[in-house]
Amino acid sequence: MLTVPPTTRPLQFASDNYSGICPEALDYLLQANQGDVPAYGDDEWTQKASDAFRNIFEIDCEVFFVFNGTAANSLTLAALCQSYHSVICHELAHVETDECGAPEFASNGSKLLLAQGDNGKLDPADVERLITKRTDIHYPKPKVISLTQATEVGTLYTTDELAALSGLARHHGLKVHMDGARFANALVASGKTPAELTWKADVDVLCCCGTKNGMGIGEAILFFDRSLAEDFAYRCKQAGQLCSKMRFISAPWLGLLETGAWLRNADHANRMAAYLEQQLRQIPEVKLLFPRQANGVFVQMPQSLIDELYRRGWKFYTFIGNDGARLMCGWNTTIEAIDELVADIRDSVSLFR
Repeated sequence: MLTVPPTTRPLQFASDNYSGICPEALDYLLQANQGDVPAYGDDEWTQKASDAFRNIFEIDCEVFFVFNGTAANSLTLAALCQSYHSVICHELAHVETDECGAPEFASNGSKLLLAQGDNGKLDPADVERLITKRTDIHYPKPKVISLTQATEVGTLYTTDELAALSGLARHHGLKVHMDGARFANALVASGKTPAELTWKADVDVLCCCGTKNGMGIGEAILFFDRSLAEDFAYRCKQAGQLCSKMRFISAPWLGLLETGAWLRNADHANRMAAYLEQQLRQIPEVKLLFPRQANGVFVQMPQSLIDELYRRGWKFYTFIGNDGARLMCGWNTTIEAIDELVADIRDSVSLFR
């Protein structure tokens, strides 16, 4: 019998990618594992999941399923761009910092132009600066504005902010791509409908959360402008992203959507992050770096405290500036785990006073 050594702690705060599969996604996955089913997406599970997205988003969008977020973002941007085009994104955007050049690779060279903006959000003025900076043939022609919802630092674009960026895109003939790795978290926090937060704000295509929302594998791509999805299935096939047993991606998606678990999971993760934020605010040595609006808490801690927490077996990322740490909550985060982490932070702090 295979035995897996236990981790140092049952729950962690490094990423919502750490969590297992939620019960609803797993239940539908097991249901789909019955008998033979047509391959390559020609199955009832994939059709039902696609229709569920269309119903929830209130639009007849084109829906595609791929294995991961890197493929979703990169193939989508490649579909929106030619190799001589450019994509404007925030300097902290995942497509810039954590995709290993995949957007450029998939598009045969489309360049990423980096814009600035407070709290991880694109500043329309800086976006327009990049759009209008040059118009000569020697400059990679801007074609897409890519934004992340929720952002890489856990903040949210309001519908007004989305409209401002989309309006800018329309004025200059650009398309709008939304990286929605944590879209469900943004959705429940905003109080808006899926339509209001996407195509009604003139977003052309959404790469929608799956893995971080309770699935084991799989992301969804929603083209609200169907004309932009022409031949996209071929692009997925060429890139090795056409799953032969597609039902094992689409059935868990149907489980999330049909039962409402995708929203419950996100709401739980957000509430756990709010509780964590509340506890950390009571510790003077821990400073919040950004407003907490979704399921991530970004804090500044002394390096000695970070090192001590690592020594005690806690896992979290420290890629946000000097002494910055990201503490991420997921669908399965518990108050007990948060209390244990906070207790270790308090105890560690006392060692250095």
